Amino acid sequence: MAVVNPYLNFNGNCEEAFNFYKAVFGKEFQTFTRFGDMEHCAEGEQNKVMHVAIPLGKDSFLFGSDRPGAYGEGTLGNLFHVAIAAESEAEADKLFNGLSKGGQPIMPMNKAPWNAYFGMLTDQYGVSWLINYDYAQKG
Repeated sequence: MAVVNPYLNFNGNCEEAFNFYKAVFGKEFQTFTRFGDMEHCAEGEQNKVMHVAIPLGKDSFLFGSDRPGAYGEGTLGNLFHVAIAAESEAEADKLFNGLSKGGQPIMPMNKAPWNAYFGMLTDQYGVSWLINYDYAQKG
């Protein structure tokens, strides 16, 4: 089966956002590259993040980059969510509470009708997250 990894773009604050995610998930960067590490780089973009990766699970990663100036500024949208499958209620609470700091909880963690523990939020960088612990995993 294919693995889906979210790739987030930022308007110059990717490093700040990914340092926040690194703290929340308790993981180190697997990859961190700046545009200035490339042979050819647009003037003034040397310190922007070209690619960063944080491992989230066995086969999943959260990827990100700053948007190059030539692409124009991106706009925050609400047409997607990053869905995280937690391994326990405690992990779901930890992720929800961490990602909510400076952001906006939408639906607090609670039991859901699909036999899960679920919550929704938008973090301080405008990224929407769905946190789910499936009770069927127990056992």
